[in-house]
Amino acid sequence: MRTSSGHFARTALLAVALISLIGAPARADGEARLLAPSGTLRVGIYPGSPTSMVTDAAGKPHGLAYDLGGELAKRLGVPIDYVRFQRVADIVTAIHDGQVDFTVTNATPARANDVSFTQPVLAIELGFLVPANSPIGKVEDIDKPGVKIGVTKGSTSERTLPTKFKNATIVPVESVKLAVAMFGRGEIDLYATNKPTLFEMSDQMQGAKILDGNWGAEHMAIAIPKGREDALPLLNRFVSEEQSSGALDKIQQQAGLRGTTKAQ
Repeated sequence: MRTSSGHFARTALLAVALISLIGAPARADGEARLLAPSGTLRVGIYPGSPTSMVTDAAGKPHGLAYDLGGELAKRLGVPIDYVRFQRVADIVTAIHDGQVDFTVTNATPARANDVSFTQPVLAIELGFLVPANSPIGKVEDIDKPGVKIGVTKGSTSERTLPTKFKNATIVPVESVKLAVAMFGRGEIDLYATNKPTLFEMSDQMQGAKILDGNWGAEHMAIAIPKGREDALPLLNRFVSEEQSSGALDKIQQQAGLRGTTKAQ
């Protein structure tokens, strides 16, 4: 009887071990199929913002969406494909259409109609950038006839600012890169977006400054296509681990991400 019991115990332990060995990859494979059904994690990025992708002096890309996408692909054990767009609104559309699997963007109620969001990754102040020698020195100077506020086409700024400023003119711009050139031609007097992007722009504009204060905050979160909500618990754990381990701080430093606060 002792021999039979011992044999049964060893058999049971072996079965548990095999289930453990088989179950973990099966779960990982299931998560990969859900988040990257093509076999590759397609990450939507747009150049010019450290919340998405910027390039350092050595030509190496960094950014919140860029690096978090890379970390998630490693966890899933799948290759990554960075899909470039001109602006974030185009990425949201591509996720809605199932052409992109992942990005990081401002989790607005309007966008939540088109994509599914995780818990917030971090919060970012919204502000205004003015060029050197601008007569606009504070927010109270903005809402006047003839003042032209540049905003990224399809952005939260484009939807929100018309309700805040009744006299100034809102000028939609195709991309941040084009906005810098528009300052030089006098086509816009200031630019409104999140402060990390404004800092990137100011680095290219000698004497430019970001006005004190803010006009709100963006709550950056991971966005995935609708219908993949079963993956949200995994992604929320991923976000929490990136925050608590210090990995998120490192990503921000490498991307030169300025003007952020901790997610609430």
